[in-house]
Amino acid sequence: MKYVIPLLAVIALVAIAWIGSKIPGMQYLFGVAIPYLAIATFIGGFCYRVVHWGKSPVPFKIPTTCGQQYSLPWIKHDKLESPVNTSQVVARMFLEIVFFRSLWRNTKAEVHDGPTLTYESSKWLWLFGILFHYSFLVIVLRHMRLFLEPVPGFIQALEFGDSILQIGAPTMYLTDLTILLGLLLLFGRRLVNRQVRYISLVNDYFPLFLIFGIAVTGILMRFFIRTDVDIVAIKRLAVGLATFQPTISTDIASIFYIHIFLVSVLLAYFPFSKLMHLGGIFLSPTRNMANNSRMQRHINPWNPDVKPHSYAGYEDEYREFMVDAGIPVEKELPPKADEPEQAEEPPKAD
Repeated sequence: MKYVIPLLAVIALVAIAWIGSKIPGMQYLFGVAIPYLAIATFIGGFCYRVVHWGKSPVPFKIPTTCGQQYSLPWIKHDKLESPVNTSQVVARMFLEIVFFRSLWRNTKAEVHDGPTLTYESSKWLWLFGILFHYSFLVIVLRHMRLFLEPVPGFIQALEFGDSILQIGAPTMYLTDLTILLGLLLLFGRRLVNRQVRYISLVNDYFPLFLIFGIAVTGILMRFFIRTDVDIVAIKRLAVGLATFQPTISTDIASIFYIHIFLVSVLLAYFPFSKLMHLGGIFLSPTRNMANNSRMQRHINPWNPDVKPHSYAGYEDEYREFMVDAGIPVEKELPPKADEPEQAEEPPKAD
């Protein structure tokens, strides 16, 4: 069911957009209102999650290390695996964010007959991740040409490089194929690998099906239903959305409304899903902290100002209750004011 439910959910979203775009007057809802609402949800949710994580206390130094820390001068220090200053942390974060360094170093452990524990390289996961994420990034940047007039030069250069192997028309982009390949490989990994399949949930499959639907509808618009799609009307609508002056044309086909509706759902879903690792990686204390606990004491800045409470003060505050409970105290209770002190008896004569 964890495969069927997200698939049916995406199919239902496609059906809602297709049927809704056929109803007169509903084009404004799917082409303007829902995209604006999705963008507002994305920005608000993204900021909320980042601020919430930023307010979380970090009471201990907990960087993930797997190399020799800074020690004696004659012991080689691994600056990336055990950074001790800001520049080394920045270098480590840069390699992680741009090149997925932890995935490159990933290994898998398997138990064979014997029993024998083996460790093997798992570079294919790094390749799938790079293939998908960079294809997605390039596609997002390419789509900026729809919202900008004139189109910036770097976007034109990026578009030229993406279509450098083009033969014929319409232009075929490499990222249209690589994002589908990356999605299929990542989805296949969740099916083939039994450990990953066991821990995968519905919210792991839903984004894959949703992004796959976005990619497929985009490819259909470009290569298979091109004659029904008015790119000029779409450009006019996109620029209108960016300038808060949207105009809806009747020449826009239903496939476009399905495409933009799925994109809107992805934007609204993004801040509340595991896709928020996009922002969370910058705030991960296991990555952004230096391993210098022996050089500098880490004091949690969120710790409240706790005043010391000595035992003498504790006993002064609770002495009466301690005496009633039979707990020994260092000082006896003072006599009550309404009880007269007993006079000492004179000594008796022998």
